[in-house]
Amino acid sequence: MLPHRYSPGRSSAVQTDSPAGAVPPAPFYGVPHKFDPSFRGPVRRRSCTDVLCCLIFIIVILAYVVLGVVAWLHGDPKKVLYPTDSYGQFCGQTGTSNEKKPILFYFNILKCTSPAVLINLQCPTTQMCVSQCPDRFATYSDMQLQHKLGRSYWDYYRQFCKPGFNDPEKPVSQVLRDEDCPSMIVPSRPVLQRCLPEFITLNGTVTVANRTRFTDALETAHSVTELQHAAKGITGLVDTKELGMKIVEDYAKSWSWILIGLLLSLLISLIFILLLRFTAGLLLWTTIIIVLLLLSYGMCFCWTRLSQIRDRPGSDVSIMEVGLQSDLLVYLQLTQTWIILLVSLAVSEASILLMLIFLRRRVKVAIALLREASRAISHITSTLFFPVVTFLLVTVCIWYWAVTAVYLASSGEPVYKVMSPDVSCPQANSTCDPETFNRTQVSLSALCLGSQCLFAFYGGETTYHRYLFLLQLSNLLIFLWLVNFSLALEQLTLAGAFASFYWARRKPQDIPPCPLYSSFSRAVRFHTGSLAFGALIISIVQLIRIILEYLEQKLRGANNSLSTFIMICLKCCFWCLERFIRYLNRNAYIMVAIYGKNLCTSAREAFFLLMRNMVRVAVLDRVTDFLLFLGKVLIAGGVGLIAFFFFTKKIPVLQEEVPELNYYWVPLLVMTWRGMMGVHRNLSSCLQSCTESWENPPRCVDVLLPVI
Repeated sequence: MLPHRYSPGRSSAVQTDSPAGAVPPAPFYGVPHKFDPSFRGPVRRRSCTDVLCCLIFIIVILAYVVLGVVAWLHGDPKKVLYPTDSYGQFCGQTGTSNEKKPILFYFNILKCTSPAVLINLQCPTTQMCVSQCPDRFATYSDMQLQHKLGRSYWDYYRQFCKPGFNDPEKPVSQVLRDEDCPSMIVPSRPVLQRCLPEFITLNGTVTVANRTRFTDALETAHSVTELQHAAKGITGLVDTKELGMKIVEDYAKSWSWILIGLLLSLLISLIFILLLRFTAGLLLWTTIIIVLLLLSYGMCFCWTRLSQIRDRPGSDVSIMEVGLQSDLLVYLQLTQTWIILLVSLAVSEASILLMLIFLRRRVKVAIALLREASRAISHITSTLFFPVVTFLLVTVCIWYWAVTAVYLASSGEPVYKVMSPDVSCPQANSTCDPETFNRTQVSLSALCLGSQCLFAFYGGETTYHRYLFLLQLSNLLIFLWLVNFSLALEQLTLAGAFASFYWARRKPQDIPPCPLYSSFSRAVRFHTGSLAFGALIISIVQLIRIILEYLEQKLRGANNSLSTFIMICLKCCFWCLERFIRYLNRNAYIMVAIYGKNLCTSAREAFFLLMRNMVRVAVLDRVTDFLLFLGKVLIAGGVGLIAFFFFTKKIPVLQEEVPELNYYWVPLLVMTWRGMMGVHRNLSSCLQSCTESWENPPRCVDVLLPVI
């Protein structure tokens, strides 16, 4: 039952009928709002809120600009884009001695399994720039033996030695001591501009050139498994950078097609929203049936595919063993992938059926709400385009953060550190000079045998370089703050625009002109501080979650069950905290848009309002979100399917127009994600404005009286 309308009055206590299924009003949650027939939507006489936070936000933005300028003056992106050898020289850089040597080669790749890789972000072995990777198994001892027999391949082997070394007769022990040449070379291929072993799977067994075991120059036996661990140690340091570069390259090649896909999503979303106004029930029930049929088809397809590959060799390998692969087709050859998809689809279909059985009346109410929300959007069509503004703002934030991070990471001069295979070396990880290292006591110490002075990173001893880590952390925090501010600005702007429609007695005559622009100007002029305050709280929680993820990666090899348990609990708690704050902020922004109060007051009133109508809001909120989700799946899935066929060259008439991409899923994800968000943000903002004011009472809910 809905609240009654009341004539205006000044009485301090107002008695209302509690909505069906709602928690009775309690003093702890405040008293329900009185109905004011003269109220016409967002108040126009308002003042600036959370001014202190607004000033801090402006100062932080100015400081962020200064940080970017300083990073640009000190940084050099070439230090990140090009691999760097043990002497701090770039591989493949034009105008240098390494111009024709674009690939980095590791003398002893097995040392890359050392804990020093995680500590120093550098593999503790000599690294040289080479023009090509080895294509055969060979050891320095074999090369010397063949040289004595007159069948020398020294000219081939020496290209992987230090520049200028040309003494194939030098004893093996001295060569390995001085790191003149690698003890062995293995068949490799360039991966991320690094020479990594070329692994081949034969009958479920991983091999290198059909071998599973091999020996080095000292006749020490090794297995291919050791090479796998070493390769993972290297790729873990560089694959993120390389992946980011390829994604940016794919964006540059496909941006025009991404734009076309987004416009197509926008057009379909507009048609979907307009159809909701006139055929909400038919359209949504049709959508539900189509989604159920698609899920059933997906389950049949997964079962058929699972039956086909179940008996294939190597299909029983787990996803964890395969690891991160840029080629998604690799995962489609695994039975575990299809089992996960089959179970997920089955659970989804069962959930939909249960919801339809037990919440069918609430589904009717949600359909009526969606019809009214569609009506609001049809009167304020400009709200469909505002998410594009948010997308551009977020894109600028991501670009500025990424560029600043690259320049910060490449600031300073080369820093060399002692890399020792023995973790007990007291001088390990200390700075050194490569020109004088062989004459120092460190290299002669019994505890530091085999130590080398190798390039570690770019840095310095100035105050700026000592605080580079804190600057990177600040860069990340401000980036999160700006992104969350952009999202909050969108939420508050849309809420204010729909609130103007919401309280208009005669539609569209009483809707103010340019409601979206008016709401946006009110948000920027009066409530920048409130937006910044809410965004800062979310950003701090997100930063803590990122730090916890980083610590979990560092502690993964510790095998400490207590630390693992504590880390999981902390991650779960902060995930729940972020979800709660995000939900409360979204509702608080609606109250700010309507009444013009500060964030804390608005959050308190929104929380009390939700608690007074807990069951009704929770059920209808979830049901409408679910129905919107089905619409998003249908629209985004359709656009994504067309994009998939296009970028995989399965549309014959457009094959010549498809750009050559590293990963076709880059534009695919952008189109699908933005297609889903286009419908969701506009409808959900209108629905939130509607359900936020149950007690005012909401005019858009008047249409629900026959249904309830």
